[in-house]
Amino acid sequence: MGDSKRRPLAGRRSVLLGMAGFASAALAACTDTGGPAVPAPGSGPARPKATPTGPATPPPSIALKSTEQAAAALAPSAAPPPSARPDKKQILAEFSGRQPTQWGLHIAGVVNGSPSARVALTFDACGGPGGAGCDHALLATLRRLAVPATLFLNSRWIHANPSLAAELAADPLFELANHGTLHQPLSVNGRSAYGIPGTPSAGAAYDELMGNRALMQELSGTDPKFFRPGTAFYDDVAVAMTRRLGMVPVNFTVNGDGGATYSAATVAAEVGRVVSGDIVISHFNRPAAGTAQGYARALPGLLDKGVTFGRLGEVLTL
Repeated sequence: MGDSKRRPLAGRRSVLLGMAGFASAALAACTDTGGPAVPAPGSGPARPKATPTGPATPPPSIALKSTEQAAAALAPSAAPPPSARPDKKQILAEFSGRQPTQWGLHIAGVVNGSPSARVALTFDACGGPGGAGCDHALLATLRRLAVPATLFLNSRWIHANPSLAAELAADPLFELANHGTLHQPLSVNGRSAYGIPGTPSAGAAYDELMGNRALMQELSGTDPKFFRPGTAFYDDVAVAMTRRLGMVPVNFTVNGDGGATYSAATVAAEVGRVVSGDIVISHFNRPAAGTAQGYARALPGLLDKGVTFGRLGEVLTL
């Protein structure tokens, strides 16, 4: 795309989150119990510019990090080699008793956008009641157009789809990432999102992170580099634990399908306005949603405009 057509770098970090509550409500549909109604996209104010964030965070989320902050947060020291990775006993000694000061979708330490010229498409597979399906039409569109993506798999979805999970692990177009063990908000004190209790302790947060990590390592032979919790909510202590265990906590700048609740036309409109550096969240575990049709409408036009795509491992500097 020409520079004249690109939005300012700070502005495009601000998500479909015109208001933080908008994105929060949209993601509730990724939960087993559903969530609040989703306001119509575009009903809130325009994307605000990102501003530096401090330690105090009003719920449910804080402003997005700038591209420079995101790049700095991905320093190599954030991901220790497997040989240096602490075990559960060490994690409990380090994190038990620490009190969170932030809670939300976009808090300090969580990566929401990238410094890359490319766009990263990410798709969650949440598992659980009503969430263990597969949107084969969406995957077929990505493959037909040779558009790479990062797939966040929950252990419940992997157990329900072992052959398909193995197929995705073997497909070089896709990169697999960790979506947790029981699809819980990642907390050290049981804080809830959408009425769903988060992990109640540091030990439970460790199990949510590492239980599925072990399963994915067995599935693909490699450790997943990236993590996103169920509901996408974290507290700052759990974020630090995620990094200590060698995974990068990732959320998004664009909510592509509202937790698989948007119509195809809305998905096409939201995905169709991505720009360089965006990370898009959508879902591929609900084939009845408008996600596949929306992407099938949006992607050809984006490719014609010269938008390029990359997996998280390609757009984030580790």
